[in-house]
Amino acid sequence: MVEKKFAAVPNDADIAEIEASTAKADLENQLAELRAEIARLTDSVSAIGSSAKAVAASEVEVLTERLRERIREEPVSTLLAIAGVSFVIGLLARR
Repeated sequence: MVEKKFAAVPNDADIAEIEASTAKADLENQLAELRAEIARLTDSVSAIGSSAKAVAASEVEVLTERLRERIREEPVSTLLAIAGVSFVIGLLARR
């Protein structure tokens, strides 16, 4: 009869096994949550990158068009500016 009562009481090994399986389940849940959060962050960064790329492309188009208009309106001053910049770059490249 005493043996039956002792058999019904969990020993330290059983308690440790239960705690280990509970800790393992908790860690697996946390890993799943972290993976989901990383996926959400990756999507957010991708969306931000796409938006930034679109904004940069539109800005480049605007600047290019402004430069073309200025060249058409003032070709002589544009040529002089390019010659001056080229001269300075040439001087700096010599050193």
